[in-house]
Amino acid sequence: MAKTTSLQQLAVGIDIGGTGTKFGIVDRHGNILFSGEISSRNHSEVEGFIDELHGVLYDMIEQAGGPGRIKGIGVGAPNGNFYSGTVEYAPNLPWKGIIPFAKMLEEKFKLPVVLTNDANAAAIGEMMYGAAQGMKDFIMITLGTGVGSGIVANGKLIYGHDGFAGELGHTIIIPNGRLHEGTGKLGSLESYASATGVRLTALEMLAKTNEKSILRDIPPKRIDSKKVYEAAMQGDKLAKEVFEFTGQILGLALANFVMFSSPEAIILFGGLTKSGELILKPTRESMEINLLKVFQNKVKILVSHLREADAAILGASALVWEMKTA
Repeated sequence: MAKTTSLQQLAVGIDIGGTGTKFGIVDRHGNILFSGEISSRNHSEVEGFIDELHGVLYDMIEQAGGPGRIKGIGVGAPNGNFYSGTVEYAPNLPWKGIIPFAKMLEEKFKLPVVLTNDANAAAIGEMMYGAAQGMKDFIMITLGTGVGSGIVANGKLIYGHDGFAGELGHTIIIPNGRLHEGTGKLGSLESYASATGVRLTALEMLAKTNEKSILRDIPPKRIDSKKVYEAAMQGDKLAKEVFEFTGQILGLALANFVMFSSPEAIILFGGLTKSGELILKPTRESMEINLLKVFQNKVKILVSHLREADAAILGASALVWEMKTA
């Protein structure tokens, strides 16, 4: 009887990214029954964002059978703290300071809410439904607007004493390097290996050289990682160099991460992975060159099997099934 009841229950998974927020209603088997997306940047105050989210998501909950069928809401958010349910000083979101996000959602939806870092949610989704199934030691790296990470060791997600372990995107990879506007730090991995970083590298290369490039025909404000990719696929030398440089830095960082936790695999997820071998080849080469011999040729670099929109939604929803009920 308990099994039948559990199968009937559903969970909500919400993935808050630096640009967009994706959400879905998920069953225990990882089937996303309903899904949608809103911008993460339409509201300077978090209250307006939650109001918009509620307006769209509550209609889906009603379509799925109403609040009584929902066990809870799982949220993956930048700088999300699993222990406190807060989003704290997220550099890529418009809402500043410490936000009691889980509590605010609970009050709005009248449902239990559990929250974690967005990349941690993606790692849980990958472990349950994706390329990391069966793995007990792996690192998930999300390459999107920023660079997120989730570290799984001995089958458990690493949260640290305060809930913030695994901010690998903010590790300093080039001392006194590029400024990260969100944090004020110099030379972090996120400044180089994110979609934002690819754009900045392209702009820097265009400014420092006279090399011919398709990108010179595009106004600087309109250059983004997608346009750099499109130029590279057309054989543009400068655009290819952007990905070569990005891969070298990412590979160096991954080598450091491997020597820290000796994972079975590093799983890459997010928009930049669509660049394929343009970024994967220099990343693999750079990682292997920078590894100690004892670590070389042991760690796989995999691209997530899950749809980009799905991994974090599935991971966030998976948090719900672990929730203790009163």
